[in-house]
Amino acid sequence: MNEQLKYQIALSMLPGIGGVLARNLVAYVGNVEEIFKASIQTLQKIPGIGEYNARRIKNAGVLQKAEQEIEFIQKNNIKASFYTDQDFPRRLKACIDAPVLIYTKGNVKLDEQRVISIVGTRNATDYGKAVVDELLKAFAERNYEILVVSGLAYGIDISAHRSALKYNIPTVGVVAHGLDRLYPALHKETATKMMKQGGMVSDFPSDTKIDPQNFVKRNRIIAGLADATIVVESAEKGGALITAEIASSYNRDVFAFPGRAGDSYSKGCNQLIKNSGASLIEGIDDLEFFMGWEKTKMQEAVQSSLFIELKPDEQKIVDLLKNKGELFIDQIAAEVELPVSRISTIMINLEFKNVLTALPGKMYKLR
Repeated sequence: MNEQLKYQIALSMLPGIGGVLARNLVAYVGNVEEIFKASIQTLQKIPGIGEYNARRIKNAGVLQKAEQEIEFIQKNNIKASFYTDQDFPRRLKACIDAPVLIYTKGNVKLDEQRVISIVGTRNATDYGKAVVDELLKAFAERNYEILVVSGLAYGIDISAHRSALKYNIPTVGVVAHGLDRLYPALHKETATKMMKQGGMVSDFPSDTKIDPQNFVKRNRIIAGLADATIVVESAEKGGALITAEIASSYNRDVFAFPGRAGDSYSKGCNQLIKNSGASLIEGIDDLEFFMGWEKTKMQEAVQSSLFIELKPDEQKIVDLLKNKGELFIDQIAAEVELPVSRISTIMINLEFKNVLTALPGKMYKLR
């Protein structure tokens, strides 16, 4: 048995220890295994832990559950990725409250060049379904390397997954339970098809009960995996608006399709746009513009100068690249705390100034 994985899974299972405290524990103790070997006295001195949580950690039962989980994932071809692993999705890793461990099943590639989350009401209208289908059809026609993320729920979620499959676009469903079941069961056929060109993601172990609170919790993964969250139809309250709010807190872009005034399932989108919680889009052209994805005919690079005048945000990015070297655009956005759409515009300007070079996969480095 993989001992390291056992302790990683056990850490993710600890009640009352979320992603922030779990990473804090690793940082203070040094490695995951030592967390479970440390004394209660040592653990309770770590900020945020205290005696109660220290005793939870020393409960041997969680290690037994972790061993059972390893047996389950090995039997069912499920992969577990810890936040320190190289294959842990980089966009999610940048989120302060991201889970320390996720489970994936299928042909899952979470670090695609472009990743969008599509969310919305469970009571999707024909209009909402058509909006989703037209958007994904346009992506397919332009041959984008893109991943579509949603929650496999009724309405807009399942429409996004089905349209992605229809146009051969990879799609991933983030579920609010373990990968030993599927809710709603009605979507089993779609989920099975997704295994070939995408799959499923969860931070919950097997035998997790269907709990309404878990659906809210999983929304942070839907938002955190993506460059941008797109809301298609939403009532005044609902999970889609929660996901949009989380995405904004991560400095990710949020977009919404407007609806007709008075339509109950467009009120949430219209309110988001009205309150500047999302940028209004009507199709792929708008999305490309905001995200800097449109094909731009770059001018011939001007001759390098030792005295290029940079704006404050440009200087921040140049200084960051000096210190870190090559970085993906989402990593840059997370570091300087600006939306990806704003970063895209800055990067184009810096390319015009011959300050940096764009590499494949939306990665950049200084010249």
